Amino acid sequence: MSAFTISRRTVLAGSAALLASTAMPVIGRAQTPKRGGRLVVAADSEPRNLNPAIVASNGVFFISSKVVETLAEASFDGKDGLQPRLALSWEGTADGLSVTFKLRDGVKWHDGKPFTSADVAFSALQLWKPLQNLGRTVFKDLSAVDTPDELTAVFKFAKPTPFQLIRNALPALSSVVPKHVYENGKIEENPANNAPVGTGPYKFAEYKAGQYYRLAKNADYWGKDEPYLDEIVYQVLPDRTSAAAALEAEEIQLAAFSAVPLADLDRISKVPGLKVITKGYEGLTYQLVVEINHRRKELADLKVRQAIAHAIDKDFVVKTIFLGYAATATGPVPKNDPQFYTADVPTYAFDVAKANALLDEAGYKKGPDGNRFSLKLLPAPYFNETKQFGDYLRQALAAVGIDAELVNNDSPAHIKAVYTDHAFDLAVGPPVFRGDPAISTTILVQSGIPDGVPFSNQGGYKNADLDALIAKASETLDTTARTDLYKEFQKKVAADLPLINVAEWSFISVARDTVGNIANNPRWAVSNWADTYLAG
Repeated sequence: MSAFTISRRTVLAGSAALLASTAMPVIGRAQTPKRGGRLVVAADSEPRNLNPAIVASNGVFFISSKVVETLAEASFDGKDGLQPRLALSWEGTADGLSVTFKLRDGVKWHDGKPFTSADVAFSALQLWKPLQNLGRTVFKDLSAVDTPDELTAVFKFAKPTPFQLIRNALPALSSVVPKHVYENGKIEENPANNAPVGTGPYKFAEYKAGQYYRLAKNADYWGKDEPYLDEIVYQVLPDRTSAAAALEAEEIQLAAFSAVPLADLDRISKVPGLKVITKGYEGLTYQLVVEINHRRKELADLKVRQAIAHAIDKDFVVKTIFLGYAATATGPVPKNDPQFYTADVPTYAFDVAKANALLDEAGYKKGPDGNRFSLKLLPAPYFNETKQFGDYLRQALAAVGIDAELVNNDSPAHIKAVYTDHAFDLAVGPPVFRGDPAISTTILVQSGIPDGVPFSNQGGYKNADLDALIAKASETLDTTARTDLYKEFQKKVAADLPLINVAEWSFISVARDTVGNIANNPRWAVSNWADTYLAG
């Protein structure tokens, strides 16, 4: 394939047209799998770190999951909802102290060196446990990884660790990186964090800031006859409103993660050659939350947090911001999780009068200008909905006498401000529920998280009882008892409001009808796309 080049002016204008040297052929309508071709995908952000073994987030997975593989992937019909990747099988002991992985033979890293159990041991002990934003919680008690041979890795835990948790964590938290690339020097500063080396169906080929990421076919991929595509190009379109126009002009072929604004879906669903797909995100439930900096005296007061919760009209948010493509939230576990969810939690009905009364009781009377105090509000820039909710929240707070200053940053600046510098009072965040509260949910409220860990409790909230409950659940092997503990967890979070859960939602993809094998697993947008193709 020829090199991918694109005009910076075109990108900034939101048009995203390819130059003549890279123009795509006329797209047919037959759904016959074809080898080769370039899939051009909309990307609305540029992750600072592309190593999913360090930063487990969908913005990173969206690109890197095609390059760096996990031990297992989510599946609609596989045993326990999993499909083998670098591991062929996994088995835990009854005492919760050991899990054995049998690994795939004949796998090579993109630099040609063989993949072995040493890579799994290194990744688990040197990255997932100490560095990964989510893995440092899930793998906190991992004490050793034995490698009796090159295709066996035995995880040893210092304390009983539920096998259910480890199994549920595999798709998101088990990205394996090459030991020989990372073993010398500081892992956090390794150049491979921004140009990853993996075992996946695609190799990282090129990145042009503000323009595109390009992945090239891995001709030595272990998957038989895969991948189909020659290239995947992620075209940077920071303005999401341009995605629909680019799809209609056949300048891109896929927009995932609701890159096409919800308001455009009805119209675009009627455009010939385009399809709207709601599947493929079942394993990725996003939660709209108000993150709270408890270092602020006012916000450390429970009555103030309760007042803010009462000031938010969740039904309005779902109907107006999400156009009905969401549900109101009651707490930190979404309603669509039948195993862990409970509705038996304190709730906060929309009630401006009650919010005002609580603020008065807390001692924050309105001044002559009608304001009680001022806050700095940082909406996450990742989605239209988080930004729109920031605007709404500012107005909702104004209605109860809280003056909120909106601070809009790009993605790297937002992450630094909230999760490293703590330069916020309130933030709008979209954490992901990944099928188990211990994977990506308890970290939002647990104390003791080091500074700089993205998508974690950086608000300074501390609750010894809640921390103890989280610790107990992490060591409880009985599934029923563990589920009951997480129901109690939801009650405590809803009662003390370390953060405020507002809504929960999934995503929608829009693609040209020539793109095949879309949404065929519950995490499709962040899976490896080895079998995705362009019809001939």
